[in-house]
Amino acid sequence: MRLLRHLFALPGAVARAFPAAAMASIESAIRASERLHDGEIRFAVEAALHPAQVWRGVSARERAIAVFSELGVWDTERNNGVLLYLLLAERDVEIVADCGFDGRIEKAEWQRVCTLIEREFAAGRWRDGVLHGIEAATVLVAREFPAEGPNRNEQQDRPAVL
Repeated sequence: MRLLRHLFALPGAVARAFPAAAMASIESAIRASERLHDGEIRFAVEAALHPAQVWRGVSARERAIAVFSELGVWDTERNNGVLLYLLLAERDVEIVADCGFDGRIEKAEWQRVCTLIEREFAAGRWRDGVLHGIEAATVLVAREFPAEGPNRNEQQDRPAVL
């Protein structure tokens, strides 16, 4: 069944879920978020995994970790990058936070953010889900890395479509 969901994910799935206006809203939300803290937030969305990845049993979590590396979200001065990853075929949200958050933010706190986003997705509110997720992640990131002086943008704010 999982393989079928990925095989039948239509080519325009990401564009239908996130039209240009939605992507612009997400980019603006990330930019606004990063004025409130010294962390870096990235959003990446992928319609489906390659069939070989599904066949090998690659989970959304494993793919999110790979995307975290591929996008270089780890490459921040204070190791405080956060990736919000969406695997559209499974409606699965994963958050990968860099090692600067180790011992600061509990896994359960990140999971609550994922659950909030997934609840919106279940209702078909893709853009709102991501915006609420960015807002909730901002609270956590700002708590641990409050804005201090000029904020250097170390990551792209534009969503990544994979």
